[in-house]
Amino acid sequence: MRGTLGSLLASAAVARAANGANSTTAITADGSNFTLTGDGVSYLFHVDPSSLDLVSDHFGGPATDFTPPANIYAGGWSDGLTNTRREFPDVGRSDYRLPAIHIKHADGDTVSAFTYQSYDITAGKPALPGLPATYGSDSDVSTLTVRMYDNYSDIEAVLSYSIFPKYNAVARSFRISNNGTSNISIERAASFSVDLPNLDLNMIELQGDWAHEMNRVIRPVQYGETGFRSTEGYSSHIHNPFMALISPTTTESSGEAWGFNLVYSGSFATTTERFSHGYIRVLLGLNPLHASIPVAPGDTFQAPEVVAVYSSEGLGGMSRSYHDLYRNHLSRSNHTFQTRPVLLNSWEGLGFDINQTSLDALAQQTADLGIKLFVNDDGWFGKTPYARINDTAGLGDWIPNPDHFPNGLGPYVASVDSFTVANTSEKLQFGIWMEPEMVNPNSTLYTEHPDWVMYQGKHPRTLTRNQLVLNVGMTEVQDFIIQAVSNVINSANIRYIKWDNNRGIHEMPSPAADYEYMLGLYRVIDNLTTTYPDILFEGCASGGGRFDAGLLHYWPQHWTSDNTDAADRLTIQMGTTIMYPPSAMACHVSAIPNGVTMRNISIEYRATVALMCGSFGFELKPVDLSAEERAAIPGILANWELINPIVISGSFYRLALPDDTNWPAAQLVSQDETTAVVFAFQQQATVKPAAPPLRMAALNATAMYRSNAFNGTYSGATLMNAGLNLPWQVEDYQSMLIYLYKQ
Repeated sequence: MRGTLGSLLASAAVARAANGANSTTAITADGSNFTLTGDGVSYLFHVDPSSLDLVSDHFGGPATDFTPPANIYAGGWSDGLTNTRREFPDVGRSDYRLPAIHIKHADGDTVSAFTYQSYDITAGKPALPGLPATYGSDSDVSTLTVRMYDNYSDIEAVLSYSIFPKYNAVARSFRISNNGTSNISIERAASFSVDLPNLDLNMIELQGDWAHEMNRVIRPVQYGETGFRSTEGYSSHIHNPFMALISPTTTESSGEAWGFNLVYSGSFATTTERFSHGYIRVLLGLNPLHASIPVAPGDTFQAPEVVAVYSSEGLGGMSRSYHDLYRNHLSRSNHTFQTRPVLLNSWEGLGFDINQTSLDALAQQTADLGIKLFVNDDGWFGKTPYARINDTAGLGDWIPNPDHFPNGLGPYVASVDSFTVANTSEKLQFGIWMEPEMVNPNSTLYTEHPDWVMYQGKHPRTLTRNQLVLNVGMTEVQDFIIQAVSNVINSANIRYIKWDNNRGIHEMPSPAADYEYMLGLYRVIDNLTTTYPDILFEGCASGGGRFDAGLLHYWPQHWTSDNTDAADRLTIQMGTTIMYPPSAMACHVSAIPNGVTMRNISIEYRATVALMCGSFGFELKPVDLSAEERAAIPGILANWELINPIVISGSFYRLALPDDTNWPAAQLVSQDETTAVVFAFQQQATVKPAAPPLRMAALNATAMYRSNAFNGTYSGATLMNAGLNLPWQVEDYQSMLIYLYKQ
């Protein structure tokens, strides 16, 4: 259904979409009021009849009525729109706070005056041209489209609100169309903007660096601006494009939480701004330093999408809404709900010291252990004088090194495919590592196309890890990557690709180059994943440098960190699950002492941490395993068989965090709620005090459960409220896998 301002103010008719039972209740337009309703959330805003501005009314628990705004004394300089809770704040016209949209016009001015024009309500959700986004059928999601217009500059803004009622999620984006006769420039674009009332809130962000990703940081939302941004050209290790606001009393299982996650892989900025009246403005979108995006007359700019989730059941409730939404309505891979094969990656075992003989031997050892997928990491490509024998050469030349593979990949991969996986009738599968967005100056590609990299005029081209970034915003670069990757895939029976990215972007030809790069990258990945839907793609960017919702749309999993130390990985993985599903995480059991921390931890602990992830594997030389480690592997693989299906589609609960306790724990519950798996840990040996009882979550209180951890049966109520006292020994880094079976 659609309406104009006149029809809105003239009637109080409830808008109904033509199709989809969900749409009849999810979105209504009553007079000048708009209401989006989910199972446990309401999002309300209205059109101000005098200014024709959009005014925020409520984003939180279920609410059915529009109540009067707070009474704000309007004396002094702060009056007009500054005292209004706005949905789409622009620049100028009395609002002193940060805008969601900042446009520079051809004459240099930056004032905008967007006013309401009309709306549409439809069942379902349209795709965003060129960008990843959530999706769903008419029964899953409904969309409200609001049109606004700046009559002074002939610019249209179209705001899109899509609600997924089952997940208490609102996906929001906007587009700007230049209907004038001169160029304009998008200087700031916050895809989601909402003004919350004067509430006492804390902000949660996920901060880190290489090998130290996804650390939870909590700070109060105070007066002024509180926020963070990525300037690395990618979503980055330093910050993730996610923010949560919580009440000070919110816990994992109770209290209010608002999550905001940008479905985008480039530079971003997120800000909360508390003004003098206490209202809190939330903004999440592109980093203004990497904006200045030109829009010519007749053209349109599309902002990426932000997914906001409200939970009245604490951070855990918010997380599980994201997990379920992203698995069902963001990730589109054929592998999203499939168990992933256990793999062995060659990198930590062989590094660059590879040839077909050494790799064949490692593949045979892989199959002998009962592992199903062998992955050939870096070092297989390039030819003299640019052979990839170290990290100084070869990137961009995606042809097998003839010195190592004289007959190409085909015969080599066929050899790997011939090995039978121990204790099965299956043949070993083959995967390969690539870094298609990068180039070494020492390469044929760079020699022939030095203008294909990101650079600015005569400024030095800054190397990181001896490599430069290809300008994927260029169509010819996109076409080259598509062809190069396709050639590799077509040359052999490749079942898995690890797509790496090992540096940020330094010099750009213009601030808009980052946005153009992302559009180009999405075109490349969309083409390849559509052409080769059966290949399992895993994202990587020196670990978690690009673990974001944008790439999760195309790829079902991501390498979570280059730090495979199990104790560190536990913190990293717990942080990642705040918004990304465990099924999207990849973790491997690596050799000890660990290559990053030099820590020695038992293989049981290392495996228990890695088994929490959708993609589980090993990164070591099997011949270097001790007898004790080798003896443990059949049991580890048996646990993987039981656990991986629950990781892929079950519900995840953080029972205790490593930041808060020496005895962290997590729990997965199967989709049918008949089985739960608890991952329990002791970090450091303690003589005293005793460990607290471990309390489970999400069990049926009246049902009885049997377990490998106790004799007989206990009720769900006992396990959740009294908990279990686990028999920890005086020993560092212990772990337990506890299975609970509903009777």
